[in-house]
Amino acid sequence: MKTISLMGASGSIGLQTLDVIREHRDTFSLTSFSVGKNINEARKMIEEFNPSFVSVQTEEDAEKLKSEYIGKIDVYFGTEGLEATAVDPKADILVNAVMGSVGLGPTLKAIEAGKTIAIANKETLVTAGHLVMKAAKEHQVTLLPIDSEHSAIFQALQGENSKNIERLVVTASGGSFRDLNREELKAVTVKDALNHPNWSMGSKITIDSASMMNKGLEVIEAHWLFDLPYDQIDVLLHRESIIHSMVEFHDSSVIAQLGTPDMRVPIQYALSYPDRLTHPKGKRLRLEDIGKLHFETMDLERYRCLAFAYEAGRAGGSMPAVMNAANEAAVALFLNEKISFLDIENLIEESMGAHQVIQDPDLETIFELDKETRSRILSKFKS
Repeated sequence: MKTISLMGASGSIGLQTLDVIREHRDTFSLTSFSVGKNINEARKMIEEFNPSFVSVQTEEDAEKLKSEYIGKIDVYFGTEGLEATAVDPKADILVNAVMGSVGLGPTLKAIEAGKTIAIANKETLVTAGHLVMKAAKEHQVTLLPIDSEHSAIFQALQGENSKNIERLVVTASGGSFRDLNREELKAVTVKDALNHPNWSMGSKITIDSASMMNKGLEVIEAHWLFDLPYDQIDVLLHRESIIHSMVEFHDSSVIAQLGTPDMRVPIQYALSYPDRLTHPKGKRLRLEDIGKLHFETMDLERYRCLAFAYEAGRAGGSMPAVMNAANEAAVALFLNEKISFLDIENLIEESMGAHQVIQDPDLETIFELDKETRSRILSKFKS
């Protein structure tokens, strides 16, 4: 039996993680979890999974749950609650499925506690990959990728020697606006952006997919997870999302991981690694039914956010943290219909252009830059 603590239980990845636990109750159990403000969902999870404790975002919600479950369960809130979930002594594995840079601090705490971490929180590695990977090495902690692309690469590398890698090929669906030119992007709406053609995801990650920032974050993640320079990490547009990513080796061999779009597969692989479990509810891949797969070179002028990510990654130091904070602030403004879709790119470019890179920033510096960048952007649009 593997015991699991789950940060971000009410989000898309969190709910699908619960699906995996539910499907394999003889293999996994949930010891603790965190949610944001969705305490109705938290109540359902408490009743079904009977964890030792839960964490919510606000003290008010924590008091509500405490009064309802007196003597049955402990309830935490805020940063303290996230960190308690991250270092839960009863858990073998932490699943980090929160959105945004809020996942960074708890992840470092989990590493210090020696937890195996199944990571779906892109921003943790994007903003502070140098700190996270250094800590993981020092504490001999394993980071298991949950993103379908990084899981695909991780699976393709099983039994291989990393010194033989020629390049990684990260695939991208193209998002909601893959068939629109830049002129057409000027008039797109929030509703349009949230209509992803292949995947069912949360609103922020769906917007990132439409702008291609999501893929940019994945490139930076891949750099840290697989210890490769950016010149050896390519992105390929692949509309069907059947090939989840590929590894090309020096001898010209290419190993790819394929499957129907289903995030429960990489989640389950991370939890069961190095074993594989059955997935009876999953849709089987039938290439004979699909017939054709399509691939296109990524246009970095069309997808400027992907270009920004390569630029930030190569600049290194504090630049990825500034880029990420600017993107999160801009996406929030777009979702609230304060700015246009293309304004997301403009705000990121402006923030990166104004920033002087700090090499090897510590955690306090990263948090301060994150706060300053968000504040600078959001202050422009206060009503």
